[in-house]
This record gives sequence, structure tokens and C-alpha cells, in this order.
Amino acid sequence: MLGVFLSGTHSFTKHPQDVVVLRKGLGIDGDAHCGPLVKHRFDAERDPTRPNLRQVHLIQAELIDDLTRKGFVVRPGDLGENISTRGIDLMALPVGTRLHIGRDAIVEITGLRSCCVQIDTFQPGMLREIITRVDGKLVRKGGVMGIVVEGGAVRPDDVIVVRLPDGPFVPLEVV
Repeated sequence: MLGVFLSGTHSFTKHPQDVVVLRKGLGIDGDAHCGPLVKHRFDAERDPTRPNLRQVHLIQAELIDDLTRKGFVVRPGDLGENISTRGIDLMALPVGTRLHIGRDAIVEITGLRSCCVQIDTFQPGMLREIITRVDGKLVRKGGVMGIVVEGGAVRPDDVIVVRLPDGPFVPLEVV
């Protein structure tokens, strides 16, 4: 893992931390998206009673590397993620994959991040790099969302162990 980030407001970028505390069924202490019910502003306006399937946002650092090669200025945390990873193909994981992080924490993947035009407000043209088409199919690279199934302290140097669910695997959809 490369970094852990949070923001107490619904700002786009999250700030680097030495440690974040994950709370079972809630998310990350002090983060604007922490809570049992949906916190994403657009989704909360539509139905504030929905369960929060977006408690933790993870992005693989390889996306940041790719954007940097293409001329964007972006660092871990800039795209609103809580956890930056390296060496794990997050986008290929099925629903229900459990990420064992550090000593105690477990995050269960619920789906893909829905990316919006706010990314182009951050840096013009970035959205078309994060949501692309390959052979006519929409490909989303903006990270994955998850829920906290076991809490604990998480630090940038913690190891992540991937545990796939029993099959058949369900591909990730936007949550």
C-alpha cells in the first residue's frame, strides 16, 4: 500500500495521513463518507436511506502513474481515494473480494467508483483518461469502493492480502 487519505469535507482531494482508523459498518473516522447510510452528495439527494456501499475508496497507483505519463499533475489522494495501492489489479476484482489490510482491518469490495465531471474540474481532460472505450466497451479506471467489515488502524506501509469470494465471480458495477 502507498498511502492513506481522508477529508472531513466533501472536497475532491483527500489529505495524506500517517494512520486512518476504519470502523466496522461505517468507514474511516473523520472522513466525509463515514456512516452507515449513503454519504455521496448526489446519491444522498436521490435516496438518503440507501446503505453506504462507498465507505472506502481505493485507487491503484498505476492509474496515477499512467495519468502522470500523459502529462497530468496528480499525486496519491488527489483523486479522492482513501487508500492508494500498488501491485493489485483492483479493477479486475469481483464483488465481495475482501482486502485484509494491516493487522485487523478488512474492506469488502462493493463496486466501481462512479466518476463525474468533477474530475475535469480538477484537471481538464482527465475524465476521458479515466473513463475510456476499448473495442466499444466502456472501461472505468477510477477505482473501487468498499465497506468496512472489520475495523482497525491502517497505515501507508501496511500489507494488503486479497481474498477472493467463492465463485461464481460477479463483475464490478458502479455503486
